Amino acid sequence: MIEMRVAGIAVDTVTRSPIVLLKDVLDRRALPIYIGQDQAKAIISALERQTPPRPLTHDLMVNFLEEWNITLDRVIIHSLQDNTFYASLCVSQGETKKEIDARPSDAISIALRTGSPIWVMEEVIADASIPVDQDKDEEERRAFREFVSNIRPEDFLHRGGYSRGT
Repeated sequence: MIEMRVAGIAVDTVTRSPIVLLKDVLDRRALPIYIGQDQAKAIISALERQTPPRPLTHDLMVNFLEEWNITLDRVIIHSLQDNTFYASLCVSQGETKKEIDARPSDAISIALRTGSPIWVMEEVIADASIPVDQDKDEEERRAFREFVSNIRPEDFLHRGGYSRGT
């Protein structure tokens, strides 16, 4: 699994549909998920830490979790079938742990409100993500190859205060 964060909400220029954009913590991969208008508003509200005068659906869910001492441990976006993403809320109450089926947009909205991490299965990343900055990846690979090509056996002998023969 790969930990992701919400990078923001975008709008598909052709369909005018909102998209929640998740990025991995290293900013290498992005996962666009099409969502509805109401879910986009709920995610924006959470990102901006807006407090409505009365609880909206996701706020109500968070209130329910808090009142019953249930912790949202993490959200997992675990599969993609027929262009539909599937997610689970992983919750715990004391020693009891459960996974609850949820739409990714709802799960993300609740995770943002509770400060819970969002994880995505690697298979989903492989199938649906897009690269963010391939040049950055190539630069890092090039720098690592250069570093490795310049390593000498003596470099390992003097690390950490140890030297040969002592």
